Parts: sequence; C-alpha cells; structure tokens
Amino acid sequence: MSQSFVQIDAFADRPFTGNPAAVCLPDSPRSDEWMQAIAGELNLSETAFLERRNNGFGLRWFTPKIEVDLCGHATLASAHFLWEAGQLKREETAVFQTKSGELTATIDGDWIVLDFPALKVEPAPPPAGLEAALGVNVIVAAQSEFDILAEVEPETILRELSPNLSALAEIEARGIIVTAKGDGEFDFVSRFFAPRAGVPEDQVTGSAHCVLTPYWSHKLGKSKMLAYQASARGGTVRVSLSGDRVKIGGQAVTVLEGTFR
Repeated sequence: MSQSFVQIDAFADRPFTGNPAAVCLPDSPRSDEWMQAIAGELNLSETAFLERRNNGFGLRWFTPKIEVDLCGHATLASAHFLWEAGQLKREETAVFQTKSGELTATIDGDWIVLDFPALKVEPAPPPAGLEAALGVNVIVAAQSEFDILAEVEPETILRELSPNLSALAEIEARGIIVTAKGDGEFDFVSRFFAPRAGVPEDQVTGSAHCVLTPYWSHKLGKSKMLAYQASARGGTVRVSLSGDRVKIGGQAVTVLEGTFR
C-alpha cells in the first residue's frame, strides 16, 4: 500500500533551517514495525505518525532507531501539516493524544505555540565520562525524566563544542542537553546530542525546552524567554513557563512531499 508523507522544517522561518521532521497520516492502522521502518528509511531525527480520533489525533514519534515518549519539533510539524492540509481550520486547536498525555498547539500570527509539560530536573553529579566526552568542564549537571542537562560557560564554548559522540552514546540517557546563559540577544542557548537514540546532534529540540524553560526561569527569574539552539541549522524558540506547563513557540515550513510505494 502506498503512503504519502510531508517533510517540514520546524522551528524555521525559511527552508533548510530549523529541524526537519516527516509527518504521515495513514488511512488505516499500521504496525509499530512498519512505522519504525518508515522512520529508518527517512532517516530524520523524528518521523511523526498521526491517527484520527474522536478527541483529536493520536500522535507517535520515531527516530531512525526507537520510538520516543515526547518530541517537540515533530509535534510542531504535525500541527503545521494539519492546518496546511485543511485537516483543521486555522482557528481550531490541534489536540494530540500521546505517550506524554494530551498536548495542544494553537496559531499565534506566524507562530505555532505548543502546550507541553514542564519537566523537572534534579541536581546530580556529572555521569562518569560526560566531561571527557564533551571536552569541557560542566559547571552544573542535572537529571530530567529523559535526559541529562549540562550547563557550561561561556556561550562561545557551547557553540564551539565538538563532542566525542561514541563516548556520549555510552551514557545512560535519551540525550544530553548542553546549555549556557546567552550573552546577547538570547536568554539562553543550547545544543542537544542523542547518539544513543540514533540522533548524533538534533537541530532544534522542543522537548529539551520542557527542561530548559523551568531551569532557566528559576536561574534568571523570568517566565518568558527567547532561546536559541545553536546547531548547524539553528533555530529560535520562544518559551514561557506557567505552573507545570511550558509554552513553546516556533515557525514551520513545508519543504517536501512524497509517497512510499
């Protein structure tokens, strides 16, 4: 059976920037093995699979290697797809049922705003081998539900990082969030490495900002912030903290449509 898909650059205001994600809306239920095979074939950091439901859309996310419990950029891409394809009207809220509970997305001008859970981090010693793998000193380390957070300084150190990805893959975590206080336009900057999940460096990671937002909100004393993920493609993220929820704002551009035979 054929299956159409779209590829969308998320957290991007023009093509070939931000983080690419594929979105599929199958006409009938598909197996986990089929979805994983499609994600492996596309070889993007995430492929999103939607399923029509009475209370919105089911949403699952797959890297080339594994299914993950939470993904921001592929959720943003999925919402963009639903509005662009006419599956939802622009004034309608996109509602997704996921392994991380109900997630929503709304349109605010040229931006899409995701409503995600804030993820707590607990201070913890840097895991063995982390500083050596990163090649820098970690001034604060913490553990979230999925990832390890490592704060470094200054921002230039973060931007110039060239970690040992094989060594990072040995650390027990979905990924490593490296972050630094911004020294100019942005309140904070970050990079995200997840070689253990088949993603050497993710370009812009919405779910990491579920951790970064409460972390930097506490440190900076601000509830609304402008963030930047300093990957090769890069992406600007608007974030705000409200209780146990994080609002994550980004833009998206469709760059490719295709069909699997």
